[in-house]
Amino acid sequence: MVPRTSRPFRTLAVALTALALTACGPVLDGAKGHGEERPGTAVPSIADVTPLPDPRSWQGAVDVNLPAPEIRPVEDDPTPQLPATVTDVQGTKVTVTDASRILALDIYGTLSQTVFELGLGDNIVGRDVSSAYEEIQDRPLVTQNGHELNAEAILELDPTVLITDTSLGPWDVVLQVRDAGIPVVVVDAERNLENLSSLTQQVADALGVPEQGQQLGARIEKEAKDMRAQIAQVAPQDVTGQLRTIFLYVRGQANVYYMFGRNSGADALITAVGGYDVSSEIGWEGMKPINDEGLIKSQPDVVVMMSKGLESVGGVDGLLKQFPALAQTPAGENKRVVAMDDSQILSFGPRTADVLNALAVALYAPDSLPAEDRL
Repeated sequence: MVPRTSRPFRTLAVALTALALTACGPVLDGAKGHGEERPGTAVPSIADVTPLPDPRSWQGAVDVNLPAPEIRPVEDDPTPQLPATVTDVQGTKVTVTDASRILALDIYGTLSQTVFELGLGDNIVGRDVSSAYEEIQDRPLVTQNGHELNAEAILELDPTVLITDTSLGPWDVVLQVRDAGIPVVVVDAERNLENLSSLTQQVADALGVPEQGQQLGARIEKEAKDMRAQIAQVAPQDVTGQLRTIFLYVRGQANVYYMFGRNSGADALITAVGGYDVSSEIGWEGMKPINDEGLIKSQPDVVVMMSKGLESVGGVDGLLKQFPALAQTPAGENKRVVAMDDSQILSFGPRTADVLNALAVALYAPDSLPAEDRL
């Protein structure tokens, strides 16, 4: 059973963390999986493409794997203002006195990239499996079997501070690190468009670079806002022309099949790229197991999902075989699926604008993507 939280609804990122507990093996395979199987997708800017006259007419799936991010520190080698005392999201008061050996770990690699963008990347001593960009690839992995924290690997690196969230486990490892006298700062596990700057600031404050955090947070917010404005120039504005969109989370090997709905976080992602989120129309709240009634009632034009999820059911044909009801929808008839690398689609943070751009191109100008990424 998926654990409940005290909040009425969780964002999609937190919901996926809960689903990890129900699946056999890691929820995300990150850069060690899909990302290494093929080079990054050359995604053009949404401002430079010609959208399809009718986006609903496209037939076929696309699978997007963004290239490694471009690291753009807001300042080179800033001097942390230490000691820095913060109260983390769990209410724990933590004092960081040394930021010379940093570990920043989460299921998407968002935290490590944030540290690099703050200008403290040279101080990072290890990485999670989702952090696979050039600047960090020479650092040793401290996760195993996908996204399991390895206490021995962490402690061997002698970190002076660990910044993490609740998306990785087992949690006993985090407690073990804290018991070893290493400051552990737990930041927000939610990844959405509403906390881009606040999550960035949590990381920056813990590392004693609050001003750099304000600069980076403002930059991320502006880039996301500008991207949404560009998408709005391409996406149909009339609701009757918008793509009816659903987000499916599947792990075929673990028999985990969910559709994410209103107030799950998926609805905000769909709306941000100009799609029509069907969940509000059909009253699909939060995250619930997929059923035929929900699929037929939603009548999606397009299905959005993670690349490894699509792979786990044998591609689009396997998805339709698993859910024959989906074949009775426009998305099923046209095999219209948009998949994106697991560690990217919900990473938000510094990559938010890139993710929104890639999804928008896949929705409105899929013919502009490389042929090898069109399934």
